[in-house]
Amino acid sequence: MLPEGIDTVETTVRAVLRDTLGLSEDRAAAFETETPLFGALPELDSMAVAGVLTELEDRLGIIIEDDEVDGEMLETFGALTRYAADKALK
Repeated sequence: MLPEGIDTVETTVRAVLRDTLGLSEDRAAAFETETPLFGALPELDSMAVAGVLTELEDRLGIIIEDDEVDGEMLETFGALTRYAADKALK
């Protein structure tokens, strides 16, 4: 069972990726749980990661500690959404 509010978090993560990376609405809307992100999206380089994480913090009202950031959390759209949901829906 998915936690209440997961749809809002997913919509926010999708919007942050779209806005921060300059992706089209259609491209961002096509992201699925297993859609690869870091290493697969040329727009999501190491510099863009900082922008994405900062924007997630702002829009979801969460704090992302540096030691929590790793390749696994950025591997797929689903992994990033789960991470954000775990922080936002505590």
